[in-house]
Amino acid sequence: MRILSNIQRSILAPPRLAVLEMKSLSRALFVAYLLVLLWLVLFKLSVDIPSVLRHSIRSLNLIPFAHLSAGGVRDLVSNIVVFIPFGVSLGLNVKQATFRQKFACILIFSLAVEIIQYILAIGITDTTDVLTNTFGGFLGLTFYEASRKYMDSEKLDRFINVIGAIVFILSLLLRFFVLRVRY
Repeated sequence: MRILSNIQRSILAPPRLAVLEMKSLSRALFVAYLLVLLWLVLFKLSVDIPSVLRHSIRSLNLIPFAHLSAGGVRDLVSNIVVFIPFGVSLGLNVKQATFRQKFACILIFSLAVEIIQYILAIGITDTTDVLTNTFGGFLGLTFYEASRKYMDSEKLDRFINVIGAIVFILSLLLRFFVLRVRY
């Protein structure tokens, strides 16, 4: 009976090395996600970055949801969806920070990206984007924190890392082999 218990424990509790590898994978995925997120928001996934930088549009909209149309709703939803992984990844990688600190990080990142867009004149700086990006990050962070209450933290982290790696690879394959983006 004791041998069976030890076997179950070794299967359910991963060795310390596996936990360290999971943390490394988690951090690598977070950094890769942030780079792709910046590439998406600032350069619209274009591989011709000089072309994007030459296409100068410096516009500032300080009135939230002012230009809401049928296409605008799609933009709102996509901003929210794209930032959900930011909240999940932040929760996964920065466990020592409080919820409020993580939320502030999401808000500051979103605001910084919009300011960079304005400074480089590579898009429309919009308060609606700051709000929807932050809301998406908030949803991801809330999902992660709520899931930790109902699931073992290590198993949850492992599940998120595996799903994150698969989605990340599929997204890059989709971008480079299916979607041809021209700016």
